[in-house]
Amino acid sequence: MATPVRRGDRGGNGAVPLAYWPAMVLSRGWALFLVAVGVWTWVIWPRFAVAIWNDPRAWATGTVGEGAATTFLWVHALLIAASLAIGTTVGALGVRAWLAARRRGDHPAS
Repeated sequence: MATPVRRGDRGGNGAVPLAYWPAMVLSRGWALFLVAVGVWTWVIWPRFAVAIWNDPRAWATGTVGEGAATTFLWVHALLIAASLAIGTTVGALGVRAWLAARRRGDHPAS
């Protein structure tokens, strides 16, 4: 369970909060979940990008890779880029949480 650390309070675990935002302490289990979400994002979305690229609706001529890109392609490209950015951020936060839990000496999630 995530434990908030109050401003100015080290919380007994050595966590030093930022001056404007309370620090969160995540268990290794939640850290592993965040890493898994980040990996899952990178497994799924590139495959979807290939499927969108190969869809005739993505091209003005209806032939893959020929003619101008349609709104269908641009909207899906934006969704894919946003999802990859969010997934990367979530995964990176999971790695940071895992390393912080290791420094605290938490036991691995079973």
